[in-house]
Amino acid sequence: MSFEDLRKEYPVFSYNGYSYSLDQHNLTIQFDFSIGDSIRFTPTMELRAGRYAQYPSDLKELEGIIFHIGMIELISYWKCTCSPTLLIRPYRLNEEEQLWWRKLYWYGLGEFFYQNHIDTNHEKFLTFAFDEEAPMADALPYPHVAESDRTIVPIGGGKDSVVTLEELRVKKEVVPFIINPRGATLACAEKAGFPNLEDILILKREIPPRLLELNKEGFLNGHTPFSAMLAFYSVLISAVTGIRDVALSNESSANEPTVPGTSINHQYSKSLEFEEDFRYYVDQYMNSCNHYYSYLRPLTELQIAERFAKYPQYFHVFKSCNAGSKEDKWCGRCAKCLFAYIILSPFIDDQTMIEIFGDDLLNNQELAPILDQLAGMAYVKPFDCVGTVKEVNEALKRILESRKDKALVKHYLNKQLELLDNNMLEEYYNMAP
Repeated sequence: MSFEDLRKEYPVFSYNGYSYSLDQHNLTIQFDFSIGDSIRFTPTMELRAGRYAQYPSDLKELEGIIFHIGMIELISYWKCTCSPTLLIRPYRLNEEEQLWWRKLYWYGLGEFFYQNHIDTNHEKFLTFAFDEEAPMADALPYPHVAESDRTIVPIGGGKDSVVTLEELRVKKEVVPFIINPRGATLACAEKAGFPNLEDILILKREIPPRLLELNKEGFLNGHTPFSAMLAFYSVLISAVTGIRDVALSNESSANEPTVPGTSINHQYSKSLEFEEDFRYYVDQYMNSCNHYYSYLRPLTELQIAERFAKYPQYFHVFKSCNAGSKEDKWCGRCAKCLFAYIILSPFIDDQTMIEIFGDDLLNNQELAPILDQLAGMAYVKPFDCVGTVKEVNEALKRILESRKDKALVKHYLNKQLELLDNNMLEEYYNMAP
């Protein structure tokens, strides 16, 4: 079904409410979303705070945070039909809050709109509606979370969170946080000195089967701003542990658009713009109960790769590949795999790189189209969490001599010459000035 057909058939998406319960140190949350009378979602999340649990004496102080988590969770379900009206039943948002959420939804779904060829605009894609008798969200109570010498570090299993974890732990006590633990995230935590599950803050987040069924039936599907969801869960983590600081591992490259000359950015919710917007919202409406920032923001991908290379104990456990995450391996065929291989190659010897990835990716000619996208020799960057075009080209420049016999290095040089011969280099070489 088309975007317009779905909006006509399903004009209203409803955020009906939420429920929660506490069992010792485990907090379970369930949301209630519906599309018309025929489609309902009740996603469930469980937070295991373990030995870090310091729940507020009045659990009602968590309700505002839980409500806001629902506001970001709903986007994964709303996108199935892109219903023109979003009915928020638990609370009403004031005008500024509505503008804030509209901005997040619009830019956070930029890739989704682009990939699904959806023709809409910021004004007409969504209208908020509320129950008239619902209380105002800005009047909700929030816990006071004082500053401390501890910092929560989300672990994603890749090189970035390893660098944050290792560098911060020499300065203060760090507490690892993992969403839906898998091989690489748990292995990285263990290498950092957290071998037991009770030493880790764990969030288990389940996707209702009904959503997957709708995707198979032809309803709309695509990318949603995962890091924005992480941001709101980080507020909950701060509230239940008493640890205000949450150090992300988003680097400067997250600010670069995926489609040149547009605002479409796969990594929008990792960008500095979102980070600043989020801090403002928490300070303005959530009692400043969380300080969310990216430790790696000042660094380039090359600088992060160079720092990661100082921690060889992680070489054979870290993974950044989404395609291979369930099997805890590098798939060796996607943009994330090739980018990680390129950016690390200036700092890790050739044989070790092959051992880490299980293959010599620079010798895989089938990856040439992905290389063109990464290096700015194609119009659009990969829709994935990869570095800037400038960073990729700098990394390739550093290995031109040491890896000169590799198939992709030869392809890179030949493509550069081809573009020069056709006076197309300036058009396709989308490097930042």
